[in-house]
Amino acid sequence: MFDLFFGTDYHSHLGTRRGGLVVYGENGFDRAIHNIENAPFRTKFDADVSRMKGNMGMGSISDYEPQPLTVRSHHGTFAITTVGKISNKAELLQKLFDNGTTQFMEMGDGDINTTELVAALINEKDNMIDGIRHAQDVIEGSMSMLIMTKRGIFCVRDKLGRTPLAIGKKDTGYCASFEEFAYLNLGYEDYKNLGPGEIDIMTSDGVTVLAEPGKKMKICTFLWVYYGYPASSYEDISVEAMRHRCGAAIAHRDTLKREDVDIVAGVPDSGVAHAIGYSNEARLPYSRPFIKYTPTWPRSFMPTIQTKRDFIAKMKLIPVPELIKDKRIVLIDDSIVRGTQLAEKAKYLYSCGAKEIHVRPACPPILFGCKYLNFSRSRSALELIARRAIDELEGRHMEDDELGDYLNPDSEKYQNMIEVIRKQQGYDTLQYNRLEDMLESVGIPVENLCTYCWDGKEE
Repeated sequence: MFDLFFGTDYHSHLGTRRGGLVVYGENGFDRAIHNIENAPFRTKFDADVSRMKGNMGMGSISDYEPQPLTVRSHHGTFAITTVGKISNKAELLQKLFDNGTTQFMEMGDGDINTTELVAALINEKDNMIDGIRHAQDVIEGSMSMLIMTKRGIFCVRDKLGRTPLAIGKKDTGYCASFEEFAYLNLGYEDYKNLGPGEIDIMTSDGVTVLAEPGKKMKICTFLWVYYGYPASSYEDISVEAMRHRCGAAIAHRDTLKREDVDIVAGVPDSGVAHAIGYSNEARLPYSRPFIKYTPTWPRSFMPTIQTKRDFIAKMKLIPVPELIKDKRIVLIDDSIVRGTQLAEKAKYLYSCGAKEIHVRPACPPILFGCKYLNFSRSRSALELIARRAIDELEGRHMEDDELGDYLNPDSEKYQNMIEVIRKQQGYDTLQYNRLEDMLESVGIPVENLCTYCWDGKEE
């Protein structure tokens, strides 16, 4: 239970709404789920860990549905937890209803639990492996999962590897994790990374491959740019090291001269490493004009209501006026999505006496709402500041297939889009990272990286 408890807690940066644990032992399955919106995971599960007994277990922290779930079906009783997005949920639900499934538990707002839907799809087939493959074949979006049965834990990575799944090993057994770093302090060593679509079963005796990995991968690039924890590695590429390289690439292309800048700063948390990379490459002093208040705001995710997110984002960062007044600042964040939060931070800096603010996002303009993962910060095109800038320039809403030159950083239309964003946000200058530089900073073959939110290229 110790490993399960703290290994799950190490995923707290991935969600703030629901936490869950499930174990299997002599008395069968035992599950606990709590709301963690107002208190950290550890404080909510202390009592559960003391009473829960088992020789296998799974944990989950989610920004959406409560999980893990326990399900009883013709496969027997099993527990399941998932990471992913189902874009064709309504279509799959209707097919299940047509095939005889009678009900799903509603979570609210007319939506159902995605993990429950995945379990129902698995149950359409006669055996677990065929059920897993069936679910991944019919789901549009992405789906990685862990499924615990009496036999062991099935470890299943998304068929295109959009999200990671790593296995660790120590003398007493094995563990599976979204984050590799989550098990290192618990005494585990890296054992393997599952490939795209790979299905393994993990028991106390070992790990057996049940379905070989596919050859095609499209892992989310945002894992390195924004979403991943600094200590994380995906496909053996360090998040922190990638961000250093990314920031260096921004500095290398920057049109600012060294004498035009006093300090380089990163927006906590994910902008910090990018800014350090920029500072080292440009040989400019790195500074922290914002300090994140960590005692009560330790995590990066916040309420799902955007107005509250914007307000809390401001509350979490405390300015240091002595490091701001009369300074010309290069300010680096992981991205600009809607633009509201970064614009507020810039206004804050100006109000504290900053002389100039030069914004350098670590990724290109986001022009397409993510259709593959829930954790991408881009949703629909109308929410994206870059798309709103294009619509303003064109005098109408532009469809995805009309963007053309707006994808090309060397085009006049692209530069006009950037200028509209700059004026709206109130920065002195604005220069985005280029897509090719960002991808090179990751360091794996470009064809293995998903770039949809920047260039609209699908599978």
